[in-house]
Amino acid sequence: MITHPIPPVYDEDSKILILGSFPSVKSREAMFFYGHPQNRYWRVLAAVFGEEVPMTIPERKAFLLRNHIAAWDVIASCDIVGSSDSSIKNVTANDLAPILETADIRQIYVNGKTAEKMYKKYTEPVIARSCICLPSTSPANAAWNLERLIDAWRVVRTTYHIDEDGIIIRADDKVKAADDPEKMLDVLDEV
Repeated sequence: MITHPIPPVYDEDSKILILGSFPSVKSREAMFFYGHPQNRYWRVLAAVFGEEVPMTIPERKAFLLRNHIAAWDVIASCDIVGSSDSSIKNVTANDLAPILETADIRQIYVNGKTAEKMYKKYTEPVIARSCICLPSTSPANAAWNLERLIDAWRVVRTTYHIDEDGIIIRADDKVKAADDPEKMLDVLDEV
């Protein structure tokens, strides 16, 4: 049984939560998310937010928080062979309550199908919130080149939520008021 060694990154200004499945061997050695040099996570997010690729752990933490991103993994502990998601067994899920109680998380994303499967099985029934699955940034996902990943991941920058007053809110600011919910899509098209 391997226990997740990396604490979540979040603060009270986090608006989206991106969850992986479980840290790879390289990430566990580095003690931070997406530590394998071939994983495209940091390159994809940097391109989506129009920033330089963060290289150090402090730069990566600052990047996430500056862009209102909370990051963690679905799994708290499991049996796993190396970094093989297909070998994951005996899962215990992470408790997302501290993140969800601290930050106004408007959307939860998962990085890849394994994270989605684990989220739907272990987390969604507990917190009653769905997730959006993004294509995996893992080098094992060779079907998706960097350009396609960047295009697919752009959605994290345009997360919308309608608050109790009918205000359409983007992850980082208020966009427009929608007095008529049926006109919401027209309003979004104007943005």
